[in-house]
Amino acid sequence: MASIASSERLRCELQDLVAGVADEDDPIEAIGRLGARLILQQALEDELTEFLGRERYERRAEPVSHRNGYEPVTVKTTAGPLKLERPRVRNPSALGFSSQIVGKGVARTHALEALVICSFLRGLSVCDVEAALEETFDERVIGTSTAARVCRDTRERYRSWCERRLDEHDLVYLFLDAIYLELRPDDSPAEGVLVTWGVTLEGRKVLLGLQLGSRESYDDWLDFGRDLLARGLRSPALIVADGAPGLWKVARELWPQALEQRCGVHVLANVLRKLPERLHHELKGRYWGILDEAGSAAEARAGLLALVADYRSSYPSAMAVIERELEALVCHLRFPSEHRTRIRSTNLLERTFVEVRRRTKVIWAVLELASRGWRGVVMTPKAVVEIERLRRGLSASAAVPDEHAEEVVAG
Repeated sequence: MASIASSERLRCELQDLVAGVADEDDPIEAIGRLGARLILQQALEDELTEFLGRERYERRAEPVSHRNGYEPVTVKTTAGPLKLERPRVRNPSALGFSSQIVGKGVARTHALEALVICSFLRGLSVCDVEAALEETFDERVIGTSTAARVCRDTRERYRSWCERRLDEHDLVYLFLDAIYLELRPDDSPAEGVLVTWGVTLEGRKVLLGLQLGSRESYDDWLDFGRDLLARGLRSPALIVADGAPGLWKVARELWPQALEQRCGVHVLANVLRKLPERLHHELKGRYWGILDEAGSAAEARAGLLALVADYRSSYPSAMAVIERELEALVCHLRFPSEHRTRIRSTNLLERTFVEVRRRTKVIWAVLELASRGWRGVVMTPKAVVEIERLRRGLSASAAVPDEHAEEVVAG
């Protein structure tokens, strides 16, 4: 008689739980935990099915190998330990099979590691972290040595990460931003942290660099940028950042061929600060509508100039912000249409910063963990062709001497 798969048993448990949900003190928690177990268990079984090329009990002429029952495994997560049954295969070492989901040595998720790190960032000691996790999960999740090892490993990984080469990344888009954090409640001014990440021609998002920059000055950004170049960072096609003058001065020196895109969110925020609140909703709608609907940089430029004309007489200082940043606001429209909403702002890191605006000494640990979950950018063949054409154009323009610039220098 065929045995019942572990996933089927969990599926039956889930059905019974839903049917008797009124008897649970916390039905959402119970359903969520069992549902998480079911998803992981099914994924483990599907992984082996794909490797063997056949379903359970399906007969094939020359099978790759045979299933060999299950072995219990516990994965520690921020929702508590999840007990699973990892399917086994006969002679796995000879076949080269190892689960990519819950392989050998996998005992906890990145989320639990992030929880441990964040606990230290908030000032808890090793014993405090251990006790807090034990109290939360009603059992010992990690020991003192494990908590200490997580932090020790974090320091070592950060050291290696700071020294790694960047030549391998064929960079298309480069994002630069800074965050200010209060390391202590009475910190004044807050500590500045410079951050950069990029998107490669393969569509991967990569966290590239991180450095303290207390003033976010020209010197801070220059030191940061030179370190990136020393480790082999290639020139991007487009740089996206807010309007910090020191940042852009450095960008033009280090990556003179790159096009410039001002963060549309930052520019809009600067405009709204100069307008009465009753106009905020109206102007935001028009502003984003122009950028969303424009098919080219020229269309967006015309639309923004029309918006400026409507408000300039009453609010000249607000409209001067848009006029000053006009060309850099529409530059993203020169790139593939499917990338435009992703490259017109530094929104990716702004969302990440929401998670790390807290007391911290190793902000890299949280950003690095968060970056593992960043979704890439789709690079279709058409998009790659467009980007390469833009790159060639930028290289060609850089190779042609600017006679006007030479006259200004001579003068």
